[in-house]
Amino acid sequence: MSHPKRPPYRKRFGQHHLRHAGWCQPLVDFLRPAGLRVVEIGPGGGVLTKALLDADARVVALEIDLEWAAYLRAREPRARVVALDALSLRWSALGGPALVTGNLPFNVGTPIVEAVWRAASARPDLLPRSAFMVQKEVADRLTARPGEPAYGALSAIVAALVDARQLGTLPARAFRPPPRVDAAYVGAIARPSPAGAPEHLDRLVATIRQAFARRRKTLRNSLAAGWGRARADAALERAGLDGGRRAETLALDELVALDRAASDLG
Repeated sequence: MSHPKRPPYRKRFGQHHLRHAGWCQPLVDFLRPAGLRVVEIGPGGGVLTKALLDADARVVALEIDLEWAAYLRAREPRARVVALDALSLRWSALGGPALVTGNLPFNVGTPIVEAVWRAASARPDLLPRSAFMVQKEVADRLTARPGEPAYGALSAIVAALVDARQLGTLPARAFRPPPRVDAAYVGAIARPSPAGAPEHLDRLVATIRQAFARRRKTLRNSLAAGWGRARADAALERAGLDGGRRAETLALDELVALDRAASDLG
């Protein structure tokens, strides 16, 4: 049986494909995909695709590169391959539960993860578990806790969406072509956001971004830059927070309290 010619790797798509299935195991173990539908983002040559299929998953693979999509269709007929940019997908329109995974392009990994986890938080029944390979530095930011060096606005936003954790690391040599940095696995279990309604989540995200807007400033000064001094002071007092602290020390429940206090002020 002849195989299609392997397409070239395209830098604009941030393509770094896995060399062999052994590097996929932490994702497969976390997802437990047997008998379930799995949406795979950026399948490339299909190494993770095959690992998922061999674990009895029903795979829908989203590939932005038309040539690699055609290549994978020819090599792995067990998967449904869709030529699509994952950032354009409306996850709420899936029509049924799915797990989500992928070896994400380093240049767009963060927005893809945020989009998936926002959808998962809104509908935990629709997207109960997800797991990705991303740049190690991004994984650190996604999963950091208050007081850790990587903790920032992204970390706090993720904490408001899902229960995320690192599942291990993998070296640059695991990929073809090898990137300049190492990668890590991140897994997430969906849960409803403490913000409540979707419009409240948008407000909480805005509050988090404002709190972290000036990382070297006190919380009071960072908030005052966007809210004005009087409103910032009133919100901090209502939330029971010391304005002399910095945002990177705040846990999620404190950020939620701050957001609700600011909302109560109108």
